[in-house]
Amino acid sequence: QEFVTVLVRDPRIQKEDSWHSYIDYEIFIHTNSMCFTRKTSCVRRRYREFVWLRQRLQSNAVLIQLPELPSKTPFFNMNNPNHVDHRRQGLQEFLEKILQDALLLSDSRLHLFLQTQLSPEDMEACVSGQTKYSVADAIHSFASLNRRFPIEDEERKKGKNDADSDSESSSSGLGPSDDSISCGCKASPASEES
Repeated sequence: QEFVTVLVRDPRIQKEDSWHSYIDYEIFIHTNSMCFTRKTSCVRRRYREFVWLRQRLQSNAVLIQLPELPSKTPFFNMNNPNHVDHRRQGLQEFLEKILQDALLLSDSRLHLFLQTQLSPEDMEACVSGQTKYSVADAIHSFASLNRRFPIEDEERKKGKNDADSDSESSSSGLGPSDDSISCGCKASPASEES
């Protein structure tokens, strides 16, 4: 039976400049679903990227009532662990509900959001065919830059006879954005067993 496990965890404060900071969250996916290019992945996303994703999914699936994101409150304090954890839980519930809908699972933006570190602008460009790389290329390139999963490393070694995957990132123009390499993702015990 197909499954998709999604965890939103490890909130971190990131400094934009001397005046502005934001929190991003690690999104860990482990799945055996045929809908996903990679069976395990890990990216970091911030709240406003979730807002963008929800807007794009809603505009493409007008008849579906999407789950709500945790509300953006003016009283949100990133130094308050309760506020941060409440938002983290809300973001996880949002993704869990979305990943149960077959129509939403067919949206390429969702896969780019969950399995690459591309910005919303780059995701839009990729989905609309304005890039040299496809959605699958983007996901594979990000995975080759961010190898942290023993299972996929073994799979890659088995299939490495055809091409050297280390050169993908330089030829595709998909360099890492901001801190995609320092994601700090750890494979969960479930991903190491299967």
